[in-house]
Amino acid sequence: MTRVRITRRRPPDAPNHARISSRVNGPTDGQAAPSSHRVFSRTSLAWISAVLILTALVYAPVRHYPFVSFDDPTYVSDNPQVTGGLTWPGVAWAFTTVHAGYWIPLTWVSYMLDVQVAGTGAGPHHVTNVLLHLGNTLLLFGLLRRMTGTVGRSAFVAALFAVHPLHVESVAWVTERKDVLSTLFLLLALWAYTVYAQRPSWQRYLLVVACFVASLMAKPMLVTFPAVLLLLDFWPLGRLRLGKRSESAGHVGAEPPTWRWLVVEKLPLIILAAATSAVTFLAQRQVGAVADLEASGPMLRLANALVAYVVQLVHAIWPSGLVVFYPYPEVIRPWAMGGALLVLVAVSVVTLRSIRTHPAPAVGWLWYLVTLLPVVGLIQVGNQGLADRFTYVPLIGVYILLAWGVPAVVPSGRWWRSTVAATVVVVLAVVARGQVQTWQDDTALWQHALDVIPDNFLAHDFLGRSLWNQGRTAEAAVHFAEAVRLNPRFPDAHNNLGLVLAQQGRLDEAATEYRAAIRIHPGWGAALNNLGVALGQQGRLDEALAVGREELRLNPESAEAHYNVGSTLARLGRPGEAVAQYGEAVRLKPDLAVAHAGLGESFAQQGQWLPAITAFETALRLNPALVEVRHRLGTVFVAQGRLDDAITQYAEALQVEPGRPEFQNDLGFALAAHGQPLDAIPHFTEAVRLAPNFALARYYLGLALAGTGRFDEAASQLAEAVRLDPTNDGARRALTALPRRGTR
Repeated sequence: MTRVRITRRRPPDAPNHARISSRVNGPTDGQAAPSSHRVFSRTSLAWISAVLILTALVYAPVRHYPFVSFDDPTYVSDNPQVTGGLTWPGVAWAFTTVHAGYWIPLTWVSYMLDVQVAGTGAGPHHVTNVLLHLGNTLLLFGLLRRMTGTVGRSAFVAALFAVHPLHVESVAWVTERKDVLSTLFLLLALWAYTVYAQRPSWQRYLLVVACFVASLMAKPMLVTFPAVLLLLDFWPLGRLRLGKRSESAGHVGAEPPTWRWLVVEKLPLIILAAATSAVTFLAQRQVGAVADLEASGPMLRLANALVAYVVQLVHAIWPSGLVVFYPYPEVIRPWAMGGALLVLVAVSVVTLRSIRTHPAPAVGWLWYLVTLLPVVGLIQVGNQGLADRFTYVPLIGVYILLAWGVPAVVPSGRWWRSTVAATVVVVLAVVARGQVQTWQDDTALWQHALDVIPDNFLAHDFLGRSLWNQGRTAEAAVHFAEAVRLNPRFPDAHNNLGLVLAQQGRLDEAATEYRAAIRIHPGWGAALNNLGVALGQQGRLDEALAVGREELRLNPESAEAHYNVGSTLARLGRPGEAVAQYGEAVRLKPDLAVAHAGLGESFAQQGQWLPAITAFETALRLNPALVEVRHRLGTVFVAQGRLDDAITQYAEALQVEPGRPEFQNDLGFALAAHGQPLDAIPHFTEAVRLAPNFALARYYLGLALAGTGRFDEAASQLAEAVRLDPTNDGARRALTALPRRGTR
C-alpha cells in the first residue's frame, strides 16, 4: 500500500495528524516500521542512559536509610500482613481489606514481595522505589518519543521528571510506593492508549482499561485519567481537531472522531474513576482523614486550592524550602487568593490563546491543572495544605509546557538550548541530592521541616518522638508542648506529651493530656489505654477499670484493651475475671507475650499451676527478655516441688539481671531446698550485699550458715533479721536454737 505523503508544512508542535494517519494506513503488520518511528534510536539511548545514571546517583544514599516513623510502621514495618512476606493469606488480605484509608492491593503485594525476596529491612523497599522511579522515567521518555517523534524535548521532560527535587518525597519515602507504582501503570496505560489510538480495537481498549485499573489498585489518585486522554487526543495524538464536525466514529482509516465520540469512548474509564473516587472518599472518611467540610469552610478550601496550585508551580521552577509536611493555613489573605487566581488565569489565557499553533504548552498546562485537582484540597484529606508527593504526575504537564513552550517564545540555536537544558537538569539533580539527605532518619527529616517552617506543629510532634526514642526526654517534652500550643486540636501531641509527663512521674498532668486527646478523638484506643495506665499507677483502680471498660466498648477487638482490663482486675484481686480478659487478649493477638504472662499470673494466684506454667512458658517463647516472668515461673516450680526447673529459671533470670537481690535470694532458697547449702550461701550473701535491709535474705543466709556449722556467722545474720523484721518468728526461733559458745 502506498504511504500517504503530506507536503503541507505545519508548526513543529502542531497536532500530528499526518503521522497518525500514515501509521493507521500503512505499513502493513508484516512490514518493518520506518526508522523515524523507532522509540529508541542510538541518540535516544544515549540521552536516556545519561538521565538514568544521574538519577541513580541522586538516590543512591536511600539504600542505607531506615524506615521513618511517619506512616512507614502502618504501611510496612509494623504491618504483620506485610512483614510475613508474600503468602496466600497476605494476598487475600491485600485484595479484601481497606487499610490506612486505602484499598491498594497492588501496593501491599509489592511490599510483601520485597520482604519475601530481601527481608524486612528498609533498604530493599527503598531500592524498589528507586527502580520503579527509573522505570517511570524510561517509560515517560519512550512514550513522549513515540507520540511526538522528538528526542531532545522528550528527554528533557524525562530528565526533569527523574531529578526534580519535588519528586524526592515520592521516591525516598517507603510509604509512597503507591505513588511510583501507580504511575508505572498509568504510563503503561498511556502507552496502550497510544497504540489503540493509532489502530483502534476492543482488545487494545481492554488493555488500556486493565492498566488503568492496575494504577487505581496501586493508588486511587489518578482518577483524572480519562480527562488526560482527551488532552492527548488533541495533542500529540491528533485525534481531535478544533472545529472538526465529522461524525465518524474512529474506525480504521476514517477521519478523526468528534469530541462527543471521544467522550463516549471513555465512558467505561469515567465510570471506573467515579466509583474509585467514591470508595476512596468513604474509606478516608471512615478513618477520620477527611476534614469536616464545615470546619475548614468552602472559601478557605477554595483559597488554599488556588494558592497550592501556584506554590507548587513556584516550587517546580524554584525548588527551595521543600519539607515533608506543610501545615494547613488557618487564614488566607484575600490578596493571596486573588494573586493566585490572577496567575492561574494569566497562564491559562496565554497558553490557550496559542492552542491552535502551539498546542503542547496548553495541553501541558491543562494536564497540570486537571491531574492536581483531586488532591489540591477542595475536599480536604489530612492536615496538610499541600504536599510534594501530590506533584509526581501533575508536574509532567509543567515539564511539557517548558519543553515545548520555551523554544516557541525564545528561539535559539540547538547547541545553546542543549547547554541550558543540561545545566538545568544538573542543578536540579544537585538540589535533589540535598533533599534526599533530609530523609536519612527521623531526626534529620523533622529538624529540616522545622528549620524551614518553625511553626510546623507536626514537625514538632514527630521530632519529639524521635528525641524520646533516643532517651532525650526533656527535649522531647519541649517539642510535644510546642505542638500542643501550635495546634490544640491535634490529639497525637496531647497523647505524646502525656506519655512524657507520666515518665517524669507527673501523673495528674499526664492524665489531663490524655483526656484532652480523648475529647478531640473520642474512642481513640491509645489515649484511653494510656489514661487507664496512669490512673492505675496512681492507685485509682476503680477509675482505671472504668476507662478500660469504655475502651473495650469502643474497641471490642483490641487485644491491648482486654489486656489492660485484665491487669486492673488482677490488681483488684479478681483473678478469675482477669483470666477471661487475658484469654480474650491472647485469642485476638496470639503473639502478645505480656497477655500470656498476665494469664499465667492469674492462674498462679488461683493455684492452677499447670495452666500457669503453660502460659508463662508461652510468654517466654514469644519474648525471652521477660525476666520477671522467668523469675515468676521459677517460683511456680518451687511451689510444685520442681526444684531443678526452678533453679534453671532463677539462674537464667540472674544472667540477665544479676543485680536483683530478690533473684539472688530465690535462687539461694531453691539451692538450699535442693540440699545444696554451700551453693546457696554465695547467693544469699550477694542478696544481702545488694540490699542490706533485706530481712528475709539474712534469715535464709543464717539458716544456710547454721546448716554448714558456721554458727557465729549464722547468729549474726539471724539477729539482724530479727532486728529488721521483729515479726519473723522463724528467725527468732532459729537464733534461740543455735548452739551456745562453749557447748559445741
